[in-house]
Amino acid sequence: MRLVIADTGAVHYLILIGHIDLLPRLFERVVLLSVVLAELSHESAPESVRRWAAALPSWLEVAESPVVMLLAGIHKGEAAAIELAARLHADLLLMDDRRGVMAAESQGLNVTGTLGVLDLAAARGLIDFAQAVAELHLTTFRMPLAVLGELISKHKEPRER
Repeated sequence: MRLVIADTGAVHYLILIGHIDLLPRLFERVVLLSVVLAELSHESAPESVRRWAAALPSWLEVAESPVVMLLAGIHKGEAAAIELAARLHADLLLMDDRRGVMAAESQGLNVTGTLGVLDLAAARGLIDFAQAVAELHLTTFRMPLAVLGELISKHKEPRER
């Protein structure tokens, strides 16, 4: 996939589990909004996340956040990410928030979250899916159990070479 717009959640959790480097390995362009960068830099964010946000990697592009109309139940960062993804015709929007995902999908956007990134990376042989999920369990990430069970089963199956 070429252009990916990343919201706070997926970036936050990929940093926490040490897999943020998957993004440039999976996608050609990764764009983060300035409002999302502000959330990652906020004093309430874990120190490792704030440290990463203070020294951004060269593969990451930061875009000014568009002015958006806020939708009920959708955070400012999610609304801005949806708007930018639609405006730039992004190939994928990385977002974990359920309400944000539903709003993005209702606009015809392709959306995946932290588990989707890990699924894609595991399918390409870049990570051990079960280990990455074990690391996620050590964070505040809320995993949809039905989806998680399906993905764990998928990655337990021997891969054809």
